[in-house]
Amino acid sequence: MVAELDGIGMTSRRTRMRLIHRLREAGITGEQVLQAMSDTPRHIFLDEALAHRAYEDTSLPIGYSQTLSQPYIVARMTESLMRHKPRRVLELGTGSGYQTAILARLVDQVFSVERIKPLQDRARDRLRQLGLRNVMLKHADGGMGWPDKGPFDGIIVTAAPREIPPELKDQLADGGVIVAPVGEGSQVLVEMVRYGDRFEITEIEPVNFVPLLGGVVR
Repeated sequence: MVAELDGIGMTSRRTRMRLIHRLREAGITGEQVLQAMSDTPRHIFLDEALAHRAYEDTSLPIGYSQTLSQPYIVARMTESLMRHKPRRVLELGTGSGYQTAILARLVDQVFSVERIKPLQDRARDRLRQLGLRNVMLKHADGGMGWPDKGPFDGIIVTAAPREIPPELKDQLADGGVIVAPVGEGSQVLVEMVRYGDRFEITEIEPVNFVPLLGGVVR
């Protein structure tokens, strides 16, 4: 079904499977995550001029000084999140919608916030094209989260704050997890789990993300 949907045919399917093989070799072991990435045509989340590079394990520009994250990082963050078996997930930074699509195949509901309206509009069209109906999108300052829809079992942040905003901690359910890149200049991917009023942080690995910015772009 995906090969028919993506419009590039079996060539795309083969290159996608080679990417999945590389992710396995890089240490990604979550079978559900790998299956979701196998089922999601990454090239539709890029402009046509870059679509031929969609299955390289690299980040790619999507406009507005934003990027489509490296597949390994998408897989790593998703794998960390899914270890905690979330059902309702908040995503900060819809971007192209690729990470959103992966999450939508794995959890009951995805609530995704994007500060740049044209990116959100394109992401909405792509998610509709894939028939993913369990996603709600909001145009807003991502640092504030989505308080009206919380608490969330999982929160994933696709841009780097200096530290995890307290507003996000407040929206995390007990036992829930935040997966986010943190820091300025030198960044590290962290996993923060809530136990009542206590938050336990585990550092995963160094990363390089665009900074988490405030305000909105229309």
